[in-house]
Amino acid sequence: MTPDSTDALARLRAIVHRLRAPGGCPWDREQTHESLIPHVLEEAYEVVDAIRSGDPDLICEELGDLLLQPVLHAEIAAETGRFDLDRMADCLSDKLIRRHPHVFGEAAVADSGEVLTQWDAIKRQEKGTQKEGHLHGTGAGLPALMRAQKLQKKAARVGFDWPDAAPVFAKIREEADELEQAVAGGERGAVEDEIGDLLFSVVNLARKLGVESEAALAAANEKFTRRFHAVEARLAAEGKALGEATLQEMDAVWEQVKHRA
Repeated sequence: MTPDSTDALARLRAIVHRLRAPGGCPWDREQTHESLIPHVLEEAYEVVDAIRSGDPDLICEELGDLLLQPVLHAEIAAETGRFDLDRMADCLSDKLIRRHPHVFGEAAVADSGEVLTQWDAIKRQEKGTQKEGHLHGTGAGLPALMRAQKLQKKAARVGFDWPDAAPVFAKIREEADELEQAVAGGERGAVEDEIGDLLFSVVNLARKLGVESEAALAAANEKFTRRFHAVEARLAAEGKALGEATLQEMDAVWEQVKHRA
């Protein structure tokens, strides 16, 4: 760490301390760990959007906004003597050293797969969960799509996995058939259950093909939004509003714009 970076972090900590101090910002002074939960999530997703944009200035800005969150949480905790930013950094440094014995110790690993297996084993030992199920505590706070892929990755590390993608295609077809049967049966609970199984299988296929399902769905969302806006603009140019056009008219325009947007 350079002197300049140390000064920059010290400046940030001083600013956050001032915001929380008597006479500081009313909004900042009102915040708690709990009230900041949505802000942590929002800032993390904005970082993701910035990275996908490829704009280095925007990435820097959004990462800075995300950095504010742990600094603010540390300041809140320090006010009651629970922990501070230095303790957070020390805990993280100690964890990184413990979980990288192939770098800071004598352990040897062949590839990144062995690194992850070793990481899981060390983590379970640290937390005393060796006797718990292998998936114990796996990303319970993650969005469902991301957690599904993480659960599958962890299961795969101990050999519970298809040998290749071919059986996963068959599983998806099987789940689609079961969903169709559930829909025909008219029982809402069964339909929801089968939709979940189908989604889980599609995530499994994404994982087997080396695709992050969350990123793939996010890209599909953006593509749909872009194309729908193009349909809306095309209809407007023809003097029609979305609510006035028939499904057939909208579908015809969709076919025209989908290869351009």
